[in-house]
Amino acid sequence: MAEVFRRSCRRAALVFLLLASVAACAPTVIQAGPTIRQPTLTRDHLVMADGAILPMRVWSPAGKPKAVILALHGFNDYSNAFDKPARFLAERGVLTYAYDQRGFGDAPNHGYWPGTDAMVADLRAAARLVRARHPGLPLILLGESMGGAVVMAALARPDPPAADRVVLVAPAIWSRVVMPGWQRTALEIAAHSIPAMQFTGSGLGKVPSDNMDMLRALWRDKKVIKWTRVDAVYGLANLMDEAYEAAPALRGDVLILFGEKEDILPQAALTRFENLLPPGRCGLRLVTYASGFHMLLRDLNSETVLADIAAWVGNPRVAFPSGRERPLPAYAVAARDGAGKEGDGAMVPHGLNCASLEQSRARP
Repeated sequence: MAEVFRRSCRRAALVFLLLASVAACAPTVIQAGPTIRQPTLTRDHLVMADGAILPMRVWSPAGKPKAVILALHGFNDYSNAFDKPARFLAERGVLTYAYDQRGFGDAPNHGYWPGTDAMVADLRAAARLVRARHPGLPLILLGESMGGAVVMAALARPDPPAADRVVLVAPAIWSRVVMPGWQRTALEIAAHSIPAMQFTGSGLGKVPSDNMDMLRALWRDKKVIKWTRVDAVYGLANLMDEAYEAAPALRGDVLILFGEKEDILPQAALTRFENLLPPGRCGLRLVTYASGFHMLLRDLNSETVLADIAAWVGNPRVAFPSGRERPLPAYAVAARDGAGKEGDGAMVPHGLNCASLEQSRARP
């Protein structure tokens, strides 16, 4: 009995210490400051409403551009992530802008999470400024991983960014809804007890890309964050929650790209995300690449992905050169030819799936 009592006391003490540590610490979020000016766009940076300066990179085609892309990088990365993709697109007449988001690259408060509100406000201002600089050109938001989550969160809020189309490249939609309970609990405790602790993901055995030379270059790049604060991961989880919940609200011309060798986002998250995508939205198109990893735009086979993006920028109803489009879950049956075998519908452009659905309903 005495031993049982001692064990109970030890458990109670442990719970007390955990609660005390949670109460004592909180995740650091360096949000945007008060408004002191109108946002502006210069040749190589954005100046936000609070005076924050966000470095901007621009890749221009040789001739008159046919469209303009505003690109948002992923977690721990910065705008240079789009150097190769933007050069490829520039050769095909597409102008690309990309900026370092707060907390990343050369933007203020390197390594600290800026909060979803600040990231969304920056995107909204940047889109407005880029559109004003290029009136008459289609404006396309392209978000990679974390950048895709920022785009999705922004689109679901009041006063969404002014854009004509959206490209989501392996968007970060690993919501807490999908995380196992132990993972959610561990993140909550760590973020409120050891928020400043830093770690790398090098020991997790994850493979973000098959382009080893590119990954080595990222490791040498001092602007790429290698040691990540726990509270930054907590902030990313908050953003992914909001992006996941925004999926049913996607509308218009939206291109969603994933790799079948995705090793950063769990399959459960991808499956649940795809099932959340709204039926009846003919502009939603989903393409998956057999050899694609998480970093689709920089994989060894990235030109296949980029060729699809370039074709879609020219015509959002185009048949993709890769032939890798597949119907969204809501159209998986309707898009198939009744006389064909299961899976034939994978080659049917989703932009036509609404028509396919109507045809299937009209069949006797």
